[in-house]
Amino acid sequence: MFTGIIEEVGRIARIDQQDEKRRITIRSRKTSQELRTGNSVSVSGVCLTALDIKPGSFCADLAPESWARTSFSRIQQGALVNLELAMKCEGRWGGHIVQGHVDGVGKVAAFDRVTGSGNWWLKVDIPSELNRYVVHKGSIAIEGISLTVASIEDCRLTIAIIPHTVEMTNLKVLQPGDPVNIEADVIAKYVEKMMKGPPGESTIRLETLVQQGF
Repeated sequence: MFTGIIEEVGRIARIDQQDEKRRITIRSRKTSQELRTGNSVSVSGVCLTALDIKPGSFCADLAPESWARTSFSRIQQGALVNLELAMKCEGRWGGHIVQGHVDGVGKVAAFDRVTGSGNWWLKVDIPSELNRYVVHKGSIAIEGISLTVASIEDCRLTIAIIPHTVEMTNLKVLQPGDPVNIEADVIAKYVEKMMKGPPGESTIRLETLVQQGF
């Protein structure tokens, strides 16, 4: 489990392919020092298993599903990726609950600097089936980054980005049209399922959620 607070920006050193299986080698300074074989690591929002760890790099295998259904389909050697180690039990939750299970791939619509400011506006178009999980001021993970939704118009999200986030993530190299990994807040998905409930069984009602402060 992760929190969406990026710890390091790594670089794709190699992409090796054998049949439909791909192995990526990621060059990193900090992350590779703390990883152990078999550890989970978030790579641009995708939970992967660290393998063949060496000083300054580690590898991860990508199944065809991971390649086809994430923004990895656009990566090439030299691409920048966001890295986050799994959350420690005694650590602080700086962002929100991020599982590293990508729900869909969105597309960068615009990334514009705010006039007279160092801040930026990021606009991302998300798949229509994910729109129901996104709320104003709610959390969403984009490329593994925990971000807050400033506004929603149809399936386009607008998000305020501060200079620190640009500097510490791969946002600085993304261009309009680039695909990005989207993970909706898992709490929204659980609430949706509980609200529906199987036929004949008691379910959580809207009134109950309101009474509990949701």
